[in-house]
Amino acid sequence: MIYCAGKIESFSFAKSIGVGLIESTINLTRSILYDKPEEIIFIGTCGAYTDSIPLLEVFETQSAANIELSFLQRKSYTPLDNFLTNVSCETIIKDSIDILPRQQNIVNSSNYITTDSTFAKQFLNLGITYENMEFFSILQVAKAFKLPALGIFCVTNYIHPNAQKQFLANHKMAMEKLKSYIYAKQKI
Repeated sequence: MIYCAGKIESFSFAKSIGVGLIESTINLTRSILYDKPEEIIFIGTCGAYTDSIPLLEVFETQSAANIELSFLQRKSYTPLDNFLTNVSCETIIKDSIDILPRQQNIVNSSNYITTDSTFAKQFLNLGITYENMEFFSILQVAKAFKLPALGIFCVTNYIHPNAQKQFLANHKMAMEKLKSYIYAKQKI
């Protein structure tokens, strides 16, 4: 089943589950209980921590992290697993950000959007390339229900002080690119 955040990121072929980590967790869990999907495909936009990635690029991933900015500042810690990869039905959990695999397409999720390019560099040093508010919770719920999960994203902006302005300028085109990608992939 295809899911999206909703509000300004809604698609006719996707079920909206809410914005941010909390709304998406609650509503995806509810959907799994009632709709009984065999797989989860989450579609949405994201920011990139580096400008070496082309704007409006579409990519797929099965990896997410949940790193808050205070963690990067060494002002907080967590006893929780903060990195997930969903491969088929087997979710691989890493219990420390220090052992993240150095791979492409890891999406960080937080209820806050980063606008400081200094933090963007720190995320890149950890092997994290993108930012989307919901994806970590999507993988966490998929893990709980032992469902395969995939994220499909389109890059709307880079992480800098004007990230929101850049996001808004590119959002409509990103939505069209995501629709086209899904139609081609799923033949909806």
